[in-house]
Amino acid sequence: MAKSVVIVGGGTAGWMTASYLKASFGDRLAVTLVESRNVPTIGVGEASFSTIRHFFAYLGLEERDWMPECHATYKLAIRYDDWRAEGHHFYHPFERPRVVEGVSLADWWLHKKPSADYDRDCTVIAALCDAKRSPRGMDGQWLGPEFGEHGSGAMARSTMAEQTTQFPYAYQFDATLLAKLLTRYGTDRGVRHVLDDVVAAELDEGGNITHVRTKESGDLAGDLFIDCTGFRGMLLNKKLGVPFVSYQDTLPNDSAVALRVPREMADQGMGPYTRSTAKEAGWIWTIPLVGRIGTGYVYASDYCTPDEAERTLREFVGPAADDLEANHIRMRIGRSENSWVNNCVAIGLSSGFVEPLESTGIFFIQNGIEQLVKHFPGGRDDDQLRRSYNRQVAHVMDGVREFLVLHYVAAKRNDNDYWRDAKTRAKPDGLAERLEQWKVKLPDENTVYPYYHGFEPYSYTAMILGLGGLEVRSLPGLAMMDDVAATKELRLIRDQAKAQVERLPSHWDYLEHVLDSKAARS
Repeated sequence: MAKSVVIVGGGTAGWMTASYLKASFGDRLAVTLVESRNVPTIGVGEASFSTIRHFFAYLGLEERDWMPECHATYKLAIRYDDWRAEGHHFYHPFERPRVVEGVSLADWWLHKKPSADYDRDCTVIAALCDAKRSPRGMDGQWLGPEFGEHGSGAMARSTMAEQTTQFPYAYQFDATLLAKLLTRYGTDRGVRHVLDDVVAAELDEGGNITHVRTKESGDLAGDLFIDCTGFRGMLLNKKLGVPFVSYQDTLPNDSAVALRVPREMADQGMGPYTRSTAKEAGWIWTIPLVGRIGTGYVYASDYCTPDEAERTLREFVGPAADDLEANHIRMRIGRSENSWVNNCVAIGLSSGFVEPLESTGIFFIQNGIEQLVKHFPGGRDDDQLRRSYNRQVAHVMDGVREFLVLHYVAAKRNDNDYWRDAKTRAKPDGLAERLEQWKVKLPDENTVYPYYHGFEPYSYTAMILGLGGLEVRSLPGLAMMDDVAATKELRLIRDQAKAQVERLPSHWDYLEHVLDSKAARS
């Protein structure tokens, strides 16, 4: 049984891992985290999945414990601007379509076409996003019983695998501040924190890491080593020589330039969503936080230079970008062939990464950590545990890759080489066949990527119907069925959306209320 763990690298990945391991194993596991003062973190992974709530619940942290300190906001959806046509936008919400007469309401919508907007006709969340509403009322209660769970009570400890209902929101937060909060959480619970540069790693005859050598603190030995060194892959890729499987043939966006833009939210309001705006060689993210906007241009270097990308981003932001320092990032898109080799596990960017179009960076970290706890080595049958872990992690990343490729294939935008090439570029195995299936029957659990990867069939449907570039037909059988119940459900959604917009406060007003409450308690 591994009794001691050495985590090399801090940031979001390192400190999420350290804090989660301590929450899982307590004093039965010695955890050391070594990070350099001189190596900057990427620090732009600021949006998340709705499943991130399981991470905070596992640590025993409620929203009031961490959101104000991390300048966090709510995220009910991703808003896609200009992917279909200039001036058009739609939402990919955290809301499953309802089922009427045994058929998804998405299929009924495609048959009836009450309007051109699937998201606004079939979800409540789209209306909340348009109205910039908070998912919680001033009393802390959130949304309504139509979303299954209701209330403000604390969750029981659980992992992503146990999420059976669709939680209606995720979070956006300052990743640097989250790392600081988790540093305090971890060290308060016994994580040994070493600020030093790792200069070497030593292996035994079997290829296991025995210790890492630091510049000033000597050797750090452990039973298990976790590589959180980002795109460098210092332990897994460089020392152990694990190959990297590139996704560049299907996802060419390999670069980004980011800005942190101060913003007075009280004056301008705040949408409860992450925004993705299509551009000439990629897309721009916009993430509202308390006090600032996180924004950046993700692009393909084959179609755009860094200078052109920075100029595009500054023009998009406007005068508020003047004098702000831009952070240029070269991204390694793909995954390590295996994320766990011998006694080294890579978590975070060293394990794998895809462009952050669906906020999957922190999801990958969380999945890697949860699976490590479930596969934690015990000496016997470790080879089987490693194989199981590597299969699961690879499936998750390969599945996300396929989902992201769908965005570009199904986008109606077709106005330059970048967007035209997206339609003819190589596709991951199986996607071409699935695309043909979805043209005659919208995605379901039997026709999407078959392994867990964080996205349910409704996400594929929301993108196909929102992006508008894939010609899809309604189910022929619906023409012979009575549509009274479907019509009633569509009307009910409209009424519920209106009632929720009237009941709930604005996103900013609620967050300001939370900040004021925290200040009063301090």
